[in-house]
Amino acid sequence: MEKGRDIFIQGYRHGIPIGLGYFAVAFSLGIAARDYGFSAAQGFLSSLFTYASAGQYMGFALYAANTTFAELILLTFIINARYILMGFALNQRMPEGTPLRTRLLVGSCITDEIFGITIARPGVPTPYYTFGALIAAVPLWALGTACGISMGNILPARIVSALSVALFGMFIAVIIPPARKDKAVLGAVMISFACSYAAVKLPFISNLSQGNRTILLTVVISAVFAMLFPRKTEEAEGGAVDAD
Repeated sequence: MEKGRDIFIQGYRHGIPIGLGYFAVAFSLGIAARDYGFSAAQGFLSSLFTYASAGQYMGFALYAANTTFAELILLTFIINARYILMGFALNQRMPEGTPLRTRLLVGSCITDEIFGITIARPGVPTPYYTFGALIAAVPLWALGTACGISMGNILPARIVSALSVALFGMFIAVIIPPARKDKAVLGAVMISFACSYAAVKLPFISNLSQGNRTILLTVVISAVFAMLFPRKTEEAEGGAVDAD
């Protein structure tokens, strides 16, 4: 049987490539944070304790727009709601008898990539592996944010502008693959673009704050598409369900 120390080291080694990718994206996030008035220390601490790319970027933008804390918390919750499902999936696979405090710690360690390598690892997921990957990856995410803020003051404006495009590329990379596979997702994306533009122009909704507009559109559009195009399970589609 593998020892906890060996599993932790394995998770750490597997988390290093993830951390290097995080550093590149976080550098672009730092450039955006610099534009919103955040210092390198603030960016580092924010990324060290949050490590949620899309939610963190939105948080920077809303904070700079003087959004209320209630709006900021609610929107961050909505953007990162997928991690709740990941936490449920991982929790169900953990060994019996795992203490509640350990399960909660594992849930706080989840990112898309760390969840992916943890759930894909052969055997029963163990907290040691997740903790190792987190300790390797998250400091590089925080360091990348701080470097982006610091270097943004040094690099020429043209280079800063070019690097900042990488962050938008990250968002595009999130929505394009599923949109190509599912027409319903593509329709939701296109309607979201159109509604976001219309929300700035329409008389009543344009008077709302940016945070409230985003929350309203996110909840309404996702709810409508969830009702019109519910995701079918493998059993409903007649497919075979693999036994764990």
